[in-house]
Amino acid sequence: MLASSAGAVGFGIIAFIIWIALAFWPARVAGRKGHSFFGFFIFSVIFFPAALITAYVVRDRRVTVR
Repeated sequence: MLASSAGAVGFGIIAFIIWIALAFWPARVAGRKGHSFFGFFIFSVIFFPAALITAYVVRDRRVTVR
């Protein structure tokens, strides 16, 4: 029983690390477009699919109009 509990904890830690690592993806995309990296990171941690779609759809704030 102890081995299965340790395996479950180990799996949970690995899953948590992957979850946090994936949350950086939309945050980095939005950050490159001039939006809040931290805001998109938190949004991505809570709801990854919507954050990813939103990060690619939002307009680039750093584009200058001539």
